Amino acid sequence: MSESDYDAIVFDNDGVIVEPTDRAVLVDAVVESLEAFDLDVGRAFAERTVANDAVPAETVREHGVAPEPFWHHRELTASLAQQSHVRDGGKPVYDDVVALGDLDVPLALVSNNQHATVEFLLAYHDLGDLFVSARGRAPTLAGAAKRKPEPHLIERALDAVGTGNALYVGDSEKDIVAARRAGIDSAFLRRSHVDHVELSAEPTFEAADLHELFDRIPNGR
Repeated sequence: MSESDYDAIVFDNDGVIVEPTDRAVLVDAVVESLEAFDLDVGRAFAERTVANDAVPAETVREHGVAPEPFWHHRELTASLAQQSHVRDGGKPVYDDVVALGDLDVPLALVSNNQHATVEFLLAYHDLGDLFVSARGRAPTLAGAAKRKPEPHLIERALDAVGTGNALYVGDSEKDIVAARRAGIDSAFLRRSHVDHVELSAEPTFEAADLHELFDRIPNGR
């Protein structure tokens, strides 16, 4: 597939289009949700769930709390916390994102972040017009189960752009695996926050930034 032009390019959001969220912001949001449900399990537990990108359904259930309402509260709290963080100057857009305007194929965006957060970020940074489709995870346990490396979000993006001949650009191994499961090529963007990450899954392309990537792929010529 990489020998010819792609008919579309799909991008991850956090770490590709905008800078990653400060982990402390997410931990604080999880702590707030735990306290709202009177779950006294400590900040270290919240830190582990954020670090592992985990859904603590079993632990929550063991403390007599239904996982679904807890997770919905956690998702809403995390999204609002990120939105406040953005208003305070967090999660700026990477300088090289301006290069997306030079591409002449449909662009889409998928993210493991909450869909409400994705919508806010695109509106706040005035990026919505760049993408035919932009999707994040639903604030439910079912939505959490469909996060990358599951291919669900990428497959929906491919349906939106009307092609399976696409490239997915991400900054994690989950992105590479999700693209492979969706049957498309992948590009690993080795920005500074993942400079020393070792990959066990091989991307089709690897580049330090979007400028370098677009110099290498057929569509960027």
